[in-house]
Amino acid sequence: MEHFSSLTDPRVDRTKEHLLEDIIFITIAAVICGCENWNEIESYGESKQEWLSGFLRLPGGIPSHDTFNRVFAALDPLQFEACFIEWVKSIAELTDGEIVSIDGKTIRGSRGKGAKSAIHMVSAWAGTNNMVLGQLRTAEKSNEITAIPKLLSVLELKGCIITIDAMGCQTAITKQIKESGADYVIAVKGNQGQLEQDVEDTLRFCSPVSQHKEVDSGHGRVETRICSVYTNLSHIQQPERWVGLKAVVCLASIRYLKASKTEQKEKRYYITSLDAGAVKIAGAVRSHWGIENSLHWLLDVAFHEDSSRKRTGNSAENYSIICRIALNLIKNDTTKKRSVKGKRLIAGWDNQYLLDILKF
Repeated sequence: MEHFSSLTDPRVDRTKEHLLEDIIFITIAAVICGCENWNEIESYGESKQEWLSGFLRLPGGIPSHDTFNRVFAALDPLQFEACFIEWVKSIAELTDGEIVSIDGKTIRGSRGKGAKSAIHMVSAWAGTNNMVLGQLRTAEKSNEITAIPKLLSVLELKGCIITIDAMGCQTAITKQIKESGADYVIAVKGNQGQLEQDVEDTLRFCSPVSQHKEVDSGHGRVETRICSVYTNLSHIQQPERWVGLKAVVCLASIRYLKASKTEQKEKRYYITSLDAGAVKIAGAVRSHWGIENSLHWLLDVAFHEDSSRKRTGNSAENYSIICRIALNLIKNDTTKKRSVKGKRLIAGWDNQYLLDILKF
């Protein structure tokens, strides 16, 4: 809570019956325990009031659901995000070579009547630390190009490997990553002029300096992936535009579907500043999917984020930060081997286990 003490309380002094830190703490604890709306958070607080009063002041008792709604609707999300990032910096230990994946997610339920679009959040996910490092809101998916540099600027990424999808394939972003002391593996598609064609020409006329093949089976399919690394950049127009560029990469995959006895073939291209072999680069590409499986999927399945109808003021954005705080705490709990859903259930039943999670 020390990291959130600098938040500006949006309420008028004469209307304050509850402390801002109490409201934030109760909300975090309630969400960890499975609550998903303001009414449930109020009910959680009332059922746990005696326990909560052991370390919260609660001068006005437990806030009503309307109070929770009004406070999070009025709270400055940029301040809240800044506090969240500072808290993460205090607990995350990013090591050299840690893969940090950056990707966006739309909170579909945040789009109300008359709204042009739903809220779109761009998040940074550290796979080894198993936590969200930070997030920023964009008006829509196309604005990830402007949000990614802002997010990079507030994170400490020296020595890390940054993975981004094709939306982040921008010369300014590669420059910023290298200037921060990190490396990049960025997907290439047709959104960057001639680059995709240049990569295809490289594959056609040059030989890979490193290759790695892996085969996976399961779920009724056999998938073969071949990662090929090319360091000859003679076919890339003005390669110096991509600061630190060392190689282009092709990841070819062949999926054999047992049920239909058919094959699906796909090729994906990347640019990278890594001076490394195919094994390491293939690992970075695979790790990028961690942000989908360990963050976006869990937010939808375990926290039902897409089903949330919080639309008043800044409530959707601020509540998304609460969910990410809760997810960071739950996923880094090592005292019980349970799923995220299982841990949330136990935390709701067992106050001591909830404290164990919160003490991380």
